[in-house]
Amino acid sequence: MEYVTLIVGIVFILWGADRFTDGAIALARRFQINELVIGLTIVAFGTSLPEFITSFWGAFRGNSGVSVGNIIGSNLFNTLVIVGASALATPIIIKASSVKKEIPFALLASIAFILLCFDKWLNQQPIDYISRADGLILLLFFAIFLSYTFSAAKQQDANEESEVHTPPLTLTKVAFYLIIGLAVLIWGGDLFVSGAIQIAHNFGISEAVIGLTIVAAGTSLPELATSVFAAKKGSSDLAIGNVVGSNIFNIFFVMGACAALFPLPVGDISYLDFAMLIISTLLLWWFAATGRKISRIEGIILLASYGCYLAYLLSTL
Repeated sequence: MEYVTLIVGIVFILWGADRFTDGAIALARRFQINELVIGLTIVAFGTSLPEFITSFWGAFRGNSGVSVGNIIGSNLFNTLVIVGASALATPIIIKASSVKKEIPFALLASIAFILLCFDKWLNQQPIDYISRADGLILLLFFAIFLSYTFSAAKQQDANEESEVHTPPLTLTKVAFYLIIGLAVLIWGGDLFVSGAIQIAHNFGISEAVIGLTIVAAGTSLPELATSVFAAKKGSSDLAIGNVVGSNIFNIFFVMGACAALFPLPVGDISYLDFAMLIISTLLLWWFAATGRKISRIEGIILLASYGCYLAYLLSTL
């Protein structure tokens, strides 16, 4: 039964995220917001909703391993698998601003997250955990990121005409997509977490490993579909903006909001898992900076890196 719950949950998550994202993009384009900003904010938020709902339910149920593991695993899946698969479909052209600002901001997010996870000396606690104060710090970083993004959008709009056009969606349909999409997302997230936790208990697998693998891959499917299709359609800005924006949202907003509500013990997350957050982002930054393009060969390297990491996780079971 837990497998049925898991599958139904992920189907609801994907459908809800798709509807919510369609509605959010349509609403944003009515205000003529440019494509990169849509990728970094609206699309990133919509595709990060599965991570938020899943991590929230995990934290609410007291399963912190699922919550923290989901964020780390999702960011690794985004950077290594989604960018790798998108580049394999078609080489991704990178804008200078992504190399100089957005990707470094994602690296800052990973570093800040790791430092806050291991500040038990500051919290005066015997274990590593993300406190409410840590969560508020992450949310502050998130506010700074949003401020930068919309400031950059205003500067760009002042220099060039927006390339997006108002889609043929009525405001009624937009509202329907937003409300129904969010409701189905919440329901699907509850079912998905319930199924994943039960499977972990049945096989004696730690919640952290389940969060790093099955839950992370499941909640990252919207990012995968969005970025691959965007790359195939020639929208490299949307593809890379979606991944980088989602990684920043996952740490600053999702982890920040969950920790602010429910302080989260780090649990069984290993030093290698945290190190991979930094390594994967540095690898993406390096590839993006060399020639301002992520080639098919570099996409294969990213995919192979995730394969090696996944093989290591499975070998520890």
